[in-house]
Amino acid sequence: MNYLVNTPCGPVQGCAGRLPGTAAYKGIRYATAGRWEYPVQVTHWDGVYDAAQYGHCCYQPRAFYDEELNQKKYFYYNEFRKGETYTYSEDCLFLNVFAPDTATPESRLPVLFYIHGGGYTGGCGHEKHFDGPVWPQKGVIAVTINYRLGPLGFACLPDLAAEAGHTGNYGLYDQLCALQWVRANIAAFGGDADRITVMGQSAGAMSVQQHCLSPLSKGLFAGAVMSSGGGVNKMMAAKPAESMYSFWQQVMQLAGCADLAAFRALPVETLFEVWQKAKKQVKGGAMSSSPVMDGAFIPQPADAVVAAGEQAHVPYLIGSTSEDVMPPFLYSMAKGWCRTQAEQNGPAAWCWFFDRKLPGDGNGAWHSSDLWYWFGTLENSWRPFAEKDRLLSEEMVQYLTNFVKTGDPNGGGLTRWLPLDQKQGKALRLGEGETRMGSVSMAKLALTMVTNKAVGE
Repeated sequence: MNYLVNTPCGPVQGCAGRLPGTAAYKGIRYATAGRWEYPVQVTHWDGVYDAAQYGHCCYQPRAFYDEELNQKKYFYYNEFRKGETYTYSEDCLFLNVFAPDTATPESRLPVLFYIHGGGYTGGCGHEKHFDGPVWPQKGVIAVTINYRLGPLGFACLPDLAAEAGHTGNYGLYDQLCALQWVRANIAAFGGDADRITVMGQSAGAMSVQQHCLSPLSKGLFAGAVMSSGGGVNKMMAAKPAESMYSFWQQVMQLAGCADLAAFRALPVETLFEVWQKAKKQVKGGAMSSSPVMDGAFIPQPADAVVAAGEQAHVPYLIGSTSEDVMPPFLYSMAKGWCRTQAEQNGPAAWCWFFDRKLPGDGNGAWHSSDLWYWFGTLENSWRPFAEKDRLLSEEMVQYLTNFVKTGDPNGGGLTRWLPLDQKQGKALRLGEGETRMGSVSMAKLALTMVTNKAVGE
């Protein structure tokens, strides 16, 4: 098998996927962008595109130190990246496609488009848990993406607003551009552009939420899945871009840059160094790499969009884990989002709660632990997973791929998963006991906020 597909951009040469019967097309450039410029979608390349290797990740703090030696960040390194090699660059707008190796343009398979988390400051689309998802074996094409992070993805300056008409959210526009590229090209890999489901975890889930609210993303996807970050709450609301001007101007001053041209020319290592220094010294620094109301992608507050019923009217899967970041808060947000859809007579929304205590340590169902199971990539992990874990993963993958195919997670002999609405307030319990519809104790969730040791990148 030669793994050659002909896209509207030109031919792409892929390779065998991790799993039997799958093909992988790695490191496909979907857009180009200069520093603090909005992405321009790639529509053509000369010759055959070599898609046998993953592309560069966006620069992020870990690009500038040895993760093996950083004990404060060791948990997630050990979990998802140890033994792997990553390259970093500002030239990072690449995506990966995983498909059945028999797929053709006539296959019209549903697509699951995944946005990674990492607090908008870290991560990439090909860490161990994303490397070779099992979904193509279930008849679903997978797409994972890289996008700009940290100061490269979320700087806000008046000069940039004057230049482009708005500023900030460069990373979100990258995601949007990747989604548009997939719609334009996925048929060549066997996918159906009208049957795309967007999925994300943590900052990736918050990104999916923003796409569900943005007028610019309307009509681009048919369903949404949000893990540990979906839902709307005023505490997590985007602030006006203008409110971040002072912070970024002080970053410029710390860098000794007199104007935008000098700031754009600043070595990337220096940019990250002064940005991290400013985060500690300057008010507002903690939120410096977050979505903002820019008047375009995010034109108004999230609660106003929802009150007007202008969010994406698509089916939703949404949930969190038992030892998550602020478990009661995230679980309540997920349930609230489901109830809102029901109150507005929208498509069904299903809520889950994952509480499998992963073997190998005592951290329980920590933030992002569910990803091994959703992606079906347990074999990529160091953990001594048991038959219970493999069966749970198979079950979760089946729910997920059913949802992507039909807009409903049920079928195939699975435990019946009821949508959450005004009358039915239970979530699907996935993990320690048998899979079942069940209630969750908010008091017990509150206790995990004190004891959880693995809560973030």
